[in-house]
Amino acid sequence: MRIAVLSDIHGVLPALEAVLGEPEVAGADLVVLTGDMAAGPMPVETLDVLVSLGERALWVNGNADRELVEVVRGKPSEYAVSQWAAERLRGDQVELLAALPDRQMVELGRLGTTLFVHATPRSDEEMILVDSSLERWGEVLAGEGADTVVLGNTHMPFVRLADRVLVVNPGSVGMPYGRTGAHWALLDGETGAVTLRNTPYDAVAAGERLVAESGFEGIEEWVGEYVLNVYSDAEALRAFAKAEKR
Repeated sequence: MRIAVLSDIHGVLPALEAVLGEPEVAGADLVVLTGDMAAGPMPVETLDVLVSLGERALWVNGNADRELVEVVRGKPSEYAVSQWAAERLRGDQVELLAALPDRQMVELGRLGTTLFVHATPRSDEEMILVDSSLERWGEVLAGEGADTVVLGNTHMPFVRLADRVLVVNPGSVGMPYGRTGAHWALLDGETGAVTLRNTPYDAVAAGERLVAESGFEGIEEWVGEYVLNVYSDAEALRAFAKAEKR
């Protein structure tokens, strides 16, 4: 079995379309979506494309997905784009997000029992990083029996071992940190290979499309910060390390 892992799309439909156009994604047995799919400038259209994947898609709830449902149910979001996105979702899309599981488990050949979550196995918003200590990884993975753990949330692609557990973060499709392009991962159960992938696409054209089609009143500023600009890995690691109280 081969699995393509897409995380943190954040409603950036042009980036998602670029990744779905990759032959390895089109030919994957499963496409696992590890959360934060729709909180962004094209939420309705993004969810419709993901639903069209049918039974090949394996969904995991993310904190931004949860927050969209909370907005619909009356709890305002601190993020303007999430507030706006939630207000545009159809009823069936709200029901879809509300029913998403917090984890998915797959037996994946040489990669063993593979657990898919959004942030960590115990939280949909906890920060854990490539340079987090083994002690911290031990706390986060305590009680889990998976051989491989795949997670997103920080938009930072990496592969590392944490006391014999293989941990994979595919990075972000729609809001990448570190390098330009749409980030995702390919897991091959037959060979045991994990490949971090980066799909290039025209950010300027994508930004123009988002400005033209989104309707979000802050779209030009949003595009300037998250599509035309990419925060460096050093900037992101410094910011997220504070969440770990380092």
